[in-house]
Amino acid sequence: MKKVMIRLRMSEHDAHYGGGLVNGARMLDLFGDVATELLILRDGDEGLFRTYEHVDFLAPVYAGDYIEAVGWFTRIGNSSREMNFEAWKVIQPLKDGAASACELLAEPILVARATGICVTPKDSQRGPQIPEEEFL
Repeated sequence: MKKVMIRLRMSEHDAHYGGGLVNGARMLDLFGDVATELLILRDGDEGLFRTYEHVDFLAPVYAGDYIEAVGWFTRIGNSSREMNFEAWKVIQPLKDGAASACELLAEPILVARATGICVTPKDSQRGPQIPEEEFL
């Protein structure tokens, strides 16, 4: 099964609430980027995000945290593509250290997960960009 992953650091710009807390919608932005890459690999087209079936926010994310957003196909129809997404905190700033001190988490923390459906119209599908058997 082909998985796509994006890793990036949440910045002060991403912080929306007191204490540097990042808005949960930022995870949805990452899931959208993962979905776009999956669609490009499968269809040669960015497609369109249609809906989220469910979204769970499971742990807080703060400015300075490194997040890995991962996604994969769970079902491929004629034009619809169902995907699962997870966002994992893998590095975080140290609370009691120097301002630049960070730690690699021994166990990543699942901060969000979702299921979504995207659509690539038939006339936009250019075919798989990698071997088709890698998708499911």
